[in-house]
Amino acid sequence: MSALNMTPGEIVSELDKNIVGQNRAKRSVAVALRNRWRRQQVPEPLRNEIVPKNILMIGPTGVGKTEIARRLAKLANAPFIKIEATKFTEVGYVGRDVDTIIRDLVEISVKQTRDVEMRRVRTQAEDAAEDRILDVLVSPPRNAQGEPQREENNARQTFRKRLREGTIDDLQIEIEIAQVAPQMEIMAPPGMEEMTEQLKGMFAGLGQDKKKLRKMSVKEAFKLLTEEEAGRRINEEDLRTAAVFNAEQNGIVFLDEIDKIATRQEHQGGDVSRQGVQRDLLPLVEGTTVNTKYGVVRTDHILFIASGAFHLSRPSDLIPELQGRFPIRVELDSLTAEDFVRILCDTDSSLTKQYHALLATEDVTLDFTDEGIERMAQLAFEVNERTENIGARRLYTVMEKLLEDLSFDASASSGQTITIDAAYVNNKLEEAAGNQDLSRYVL
Repeated sequence: MSALNMTPGEIVSELDKNIVGQNRAKRSVAVALRNRWRRQQVPEPLRNEIVPKNILMIGPTGVGKTEIARRLAKLANAPFIKIEATKFTEVGYVGRDVDTIIRDLVEISVKQTRDVEMRRVRTQAEDAAEDRILDVLVSPPRNAQGEPQREENNARQTFRKRLREGTIDDLQIEIEIAQVAPQMEIMAPPGMEEMTEQLKGMFAGLGQDKKKLRKMSVKEAFKLLTEEEAGRRINEEDLRTAAVFNAEQNGIVFLDEIDKIATRQEHQGGDVSRQGVQRDLLPLVEGTTVNTKYGVVRTDHILFIASGAFHLSRPSDLIPELQGRFPIRVELDSLTAEDFVRILCDTDSSLTKQYHALLATEDVTLDFTDEGIERMAQLAFEVNERTENIGARRLYTVMEKLLEDLSFDASASSGQTITIDAAYVNNKLEEAAGNQDLSRYVL
């Protein structure tokens, strides 16, 4: 079921599987996604007047801002791009132009649309690839025009059966494969990305429709021929049109570190291009047209989600015009020790499950007790309180340090069950966690 057809409550339930807490932020993005479905049900011309309400997430690092946006895009199967606002500079300065955000988003949309189309024609492509391999293994008779007449004789049936069973995968054959156009890598000066894309497009057209006789295994030939036959069955013009439409109507842009381009009045003067970046972002967020190699893209209905810690600045330090483009503001809470326990236990792809699966490949079984998990969570929380608060990312450091020796000597512990209880955690981590100077560098 697509997230676009889900109610806000169902979307929040899906997000709860991977993200702990932050219910206000989840509700906001769920409503924003549901409003896309609602907009599609509204008749023209009012539909075009309804624009997404962009969201500004405010909260410290490691509390789930990026993960909420990423999971939302995955849930909606929408083109999604995460970019750092600090990478861009005002037009006229050395650095990336903000229009590249939309160009990159369209590239992602094209890839997504192509993957969908490839899956749609895959069965036909595999049948065609199979026939081409059988033509090499069992040469078919040809008609007066020199075209192969494929008749399903006994030899062909036998080889088809063996091909499907995989018994001739390693057999070497010579087959004609479409020659791949040479890949030209052009180092683009900042601000000239569009011109370099056009140059790449010109070079990509060279050598098309040429075939090359290559010797390879049947398995490799089947894979390459399937890709080639699938490509033939896809209409590139329709694909581009669908990809641009998908980016325009369903695209999500996540602007991270937006607080770093906000300038407090008393601290102006250091970076002259900060306000310029904000002003360059204005038309994108409000709605404009951007020229890409796939056509003109309108940004009116792209959802923008901005985030920042705002430690040294406030949302009010953004220029007023940009503040007005993010009408929904959500504050995310700092994570507690109880939240860390839930992150380690309740999420679908928790760290404990990941390490359990990793070490199971070497026949080592990890048994995390409740006391062990609570102790890990408490240590991570205490280190965050004493040093820089990096949120849930502290758990990665704690887990790596905790299992460092075991990961190194895993092959020697094959067949054993290792219990990770409070005593084990204290033995491995208490010295590093207790020493404030050491914890700054180790944890």
